Amino acid sequence: MARLISIAMSKTPQISAGEKDVAIAEHAEHADVNRRDFLYIATGAVGAVGAALTAWPFIAQMNPDASVLALATIEADLAPIAVGQEITLKWRGNPVFVRHRTPREIEAAKAVKMDELKDPVARNENVKEGEPATDENRVLGGKENFLVMVGVCTHLGCVPIGNEGEYAVVEGSAKTGGWFCPCHGSHYDTAGRIRKGPAPENLLVPKYEYLSDTKIRIG
Repeated sequence: MARLISIAMSKTPQISAGEKDVAIAEHAEHADVNRRDFLYIATGAVGAVGAALTAWPFIAQMNPDASVLALATIEADLAPIAVGQEITLKWRGNPVFVRHRTPREIEAAKAVKMDELKDPVARNENVKEGEPATDENRVLGGKENFLVMVGVCTHLGCVPIGNEGEYAVVEGSAKTGGWFCPCHGSHYDTAGRIRKGPAPENLLVPKYEYLSDTKIRIG
């Protein structure tokens, strides 16, 4: 037995002090590499989560909130709107102008020739796409007294001012009809058509319908 132990001990490799130090150093270096790799992975993961959390508010705001969805359609009573008066409704987060036009405003709009228009297209979601921007195509169902339009300038999205601009008509001592955008000087006529300035298109006439002679639903 003693002889066997002696043989086994003689076959066990002897490690010098120098070799032992090298082995310890290699192990420490390997551990350091593993630790560094872990830190890279952990940092990357945290960065990805941080980026996702940062982007979330921007993604979330692209989805319409409940209040906007609730206003997908709105109804308006036209009866209280006097001739020459305009009200502004809020629909899908945008202002909508509902104007009871005067006979002079209607007459001025009808007198405009199509070749005088900057945008010859009706921009009315209630008529066939591409229809000409006649006054008849800017209203609905022959009810020419009431003009309904999204009150957002087609240039950069400002809100035009009513009864202003070079294409309003003068009745007595006051201007009536027509819209002017003070942001960059766009002028719209009494049918909401762009006549002068940087805006490229007429004010949009949204989808709407008459529920009765005095009530409409927009949207």
